[in-house]
Amino acid sequence: MTFLAEVFAPIIPAIIVGGLILGFRNILEGVPMSFLNGQTITEVSPFWAGVNAFLWLPGEAIFHFLPVGITWSVTRKMGTTQILGIILGITLVSPQLLNAYDAPAAIANNEVPFWDFGFFHLDMIGYQAQVLPALFAGLALGYLEKFWRKVIPEMISMIFVPFLALLPAIILAHTVLGPIGWTLGSWIGELFYIGLTGSFSWLFGILFGAFYSPLVITGLHHMSNAIDSQLVADFGGTGLWPIIALSNIAQASAVVGVWWMTRHDEEESQITIPSFISAYLGVTEPAMFGVTLKYVYPFVAAMIGSGLAGLISTVFKVQANSIGVGGLPGFLVIQWQTMIPFLVAMAVAIVVPFALTVFFKKKDILTNSGLDFNIPFFNK
Repeated sequence: MTFLAEVFAPIIPAIIVGGLILGFRNILEGVPMSFLNGQTITEVSPFWAGVNAFLWLPGEAIFHFLPVGITWSVTRKMGTTQILGIILGITLVSPQLLNAYDAPAAIANNEVPFWDFGFFHLDMIGYQAQVLPALFAGLALGYLEKFWRKVIPEMISMIFVPFLALLPAIILAHTVLGPIGWTLGSWIGELFYIGLTGSFSWLFGILFGAFYSPLVITGLHHMSNAIDSQLVADFGGTGLWPIIALSNIAQASAVVGVWWMTRHDEEESQITIPSFISAYLGVTEPAMFGVTLKYVYPFVAAMIGSGLAGLISTVFKVQANSIGVGGLPGFLVIQWQTMIPFLVAMAVAIVVPFALTVFFKKKDILTNSGLDFNIPFFNK
C-alpha cells in the first residue's frame, strides 16, 4: 500500500482535476432534470453539450491514459529513466490498440485485432485506465534497467541499456503482464456475479461494499461495468451498481471527517475539499490516494460504513435500472420500488464513515498506521 501510495502521490493533482471534470460531466450528461421534462442538460443546450464534449479532452487524457502517468511514476520512484517509463505507458494506450473498454465485446465476438508473426498471433489490446498492467510493466522496466546498468560497461550503457530495458518491458507488458491483469479481472468478475445471485448475497453485500475501494486501487473495478450490463440484460436491473455508489459516498464522508478535524489547516483543505466533492460525484481516486489511504484510519472507517450500507442494499434487494452517476446523485437510477432502502443505505454511508473517522482520531485508533509518503506538490 505504501508503494502504491508513493507511486500515485505525484499523480494526485491530475487525478483531482479529472475527478472534478468527470463529476461535472456526470451532472451535465447523466442526470435527467425534472424542469427540463426529464432530459439532461446536454440534450437541451447546445452550449453545454459543447462544453461537455470539450471537457472529455482533459478527462480522457487523465483517466484513459492513466497508465502513462503510472509507468512514469514507477520509474521515478525506482530512480530509473523516466522518459522510458513515459514511452512504455504510451505503448499500453496507443490508438493502434483495441480500447480496453471495447475489449470484452470484441473478445466475445472474436473481433480482436492482432499482430501476425507468421507462426503465432499477438492480440492488440490496450490497457486504458488500467492500473495493474501499467504497474507491472513499470516494475519490469525498472528492474531491467537496473540489471543492465550493473552488467553493461558505463561507456556503452547509453546505447544498450535503454534498448535492452524498454523493448523487453514492452514485450512482457503485451504478452504476460497485461493478460495476467485481465485474468485477475475476469476471476473477480465471475465472483461478483455468483455473489450477487447466490443464497449468501447478504454476505456478498458486506464484503463487496467493504472491499470495493481496495479494488479501485488496483483498477480492477472497471470489470464491474460488464457485470452490471449483464445483470441489467438478464434481470432488468443490477444490484451491484447501488453498492458502488454507496462506496463512493462512504469514501467522501470519511474525507469530510478528516476535513472537519483539519478545517483550519488551509494546506490540508486544498486537497480534502476537492477530494470529497469529486467523491460525492462518483470519482473516488482523489479521496483515496489524497486522503484516506494516506492516513489509513479514514479508509477503514469508509470500508466499515460502505460494508454496512452494502448489507442493507443486498438484504432489501436494491436494484438500479442501469449504470448511472455515482455518489450522491446515484439515487436517480434506482428502481422506485427499492428507493427507500437505498436512501437508508445512503444515510448509513454518510453518517457512519464520518462518525468513525472522528471517533478513530479522538480515541487514537489506527492513527499510527498512516502511510509514510509525501504529496510532492505540497512540499516546500
